Amino acid sequence: MRRLLPVLILALAAAGFLALRASRPAAPVAEARERVWRVAAEPLAVASVHPTLVLYGRIEAPDRIRAAAPVGGRVLELRVRDGDRVDAGAVLARMDPRDLQPRLAQAAAELERERVRHRHDQEAITHERTLLELAEAKLARFERLKNARLGAEITVDQSREEVARVRLSLSQRRQAIAEHPARLAHLQATLAEARRDAERGEIIAPFAARIGKVDVAAGDQVQPGQALISLYPSHELFLRARVPAIYTEELRAALARGEPLRAYADFGTTRLSARLERIGGEADARGVDVLLRMDDAGKVPVGAFVNAVLERPRLDDVFAVSPAALHGGDRIYLIENDRLKAVPVVRAGERRDGERLSVLVRARDDSAALRAGQRILATHLPHAIDGLAVEILEAAR
Repeated sequence: MRRLLPVLILALAAAGFLALRASRPAAPVAEARERVWRVAAEPLAVASVHPTLVLYGRIEAPDRIRAAAPVGGRVLELRVRDGDRVDAGAVLARMDPRDLQPRLAQAAAELERERVRHRHDQEAITHERTLLELAEAKLARFERLKNARLGAEITVDQSREEVARVRLSLSQRRQAIAEHPARLAHLQATLAEARRDAERGEIIAPFAARIGKVDVAAGDQVQPGQALISLYPSHELFLRARVPAIYTEELRAALARGEPLRAYADFGTTRLSARLERIGGEADARGVDVLLRMDDAGKVPVGAFVNAVLERPRLDDVFAVSPAALHGGDRIYLIENDRLKAVPVVRAGERRDGERLSVLVRARDDSAALRAGQRILATHLPHAIDGLAVEILEAAR
């Protein structure tokens, strides 16, 4: 028994193992299933909209002027400060008249002296003609005496010298009279310049303006032509920005047609509007300058940097889709019978409405024309291909 017991135990264990193996459950048959991707969709809608361009630019005042000192002198009074608004004709600053009046008085005195000199020349030339006649008569008498051997040679020479001296004086007098109109015009111009500078001693606003910067203080000694105050018309402000050169021709064509192209910008909490007015004639690697006239010029200072959204000429029969719906930059996917179908498209531009950005597209192939109401894939799938099975979660809004 001691010898048979181990063998019996091994036999029972083997029988139990075989019984358990024979009674185990059968493994389920593996079933191949296609993966279904859960995606968002959005309906297509035909639209006629203005594509937009995002611009970054600076507020400028093309008609900005710098009032300068007409002559060297002292600033007597300043009546404005930086940022003040003034009406047309308002006095902005005054120069010390004691620096301006002496020059005006000197110019007036020079002009009067020239007139007195001219009257004297006209009176003196009559006497000089008489002196010339007398000197010539005296010379003739001495020459007759000399020819008759009754006079000396030296007296004839002295008479000739006197005639030459009188003739020279008469010639100089005639020249002075002939030059009088030119000298008179020069002195009149000098007087007009001095009078103009005296009038400019009061710096006056030529139009309703906003003071940009005051560069001096009352009591400062300034040089001729030194800038005192800069000012600009507050209703004539422009946004200067750059647009890519490829868009300039369509913008020029729109301006030629009289089509208004609007732009909008946010400056702090203020909503600004502008319209495209001019396009530059030169381009570089950054693009072409454009000038947009600000409608609310009083709400933004010169020099402020603003980002704006400019509307391009209107496009008809385009589809506005979300950026996630565009794959590879040249195709979108229709969802038909829960499967994807690729449609080649042409990108026509972008449209920005506040924080929302839409891509404007058209079908590239007329045979695969897009129709309003079709559902397209609104989830960007890097591995999207034709025939991929999808399940729509919800329509994109």
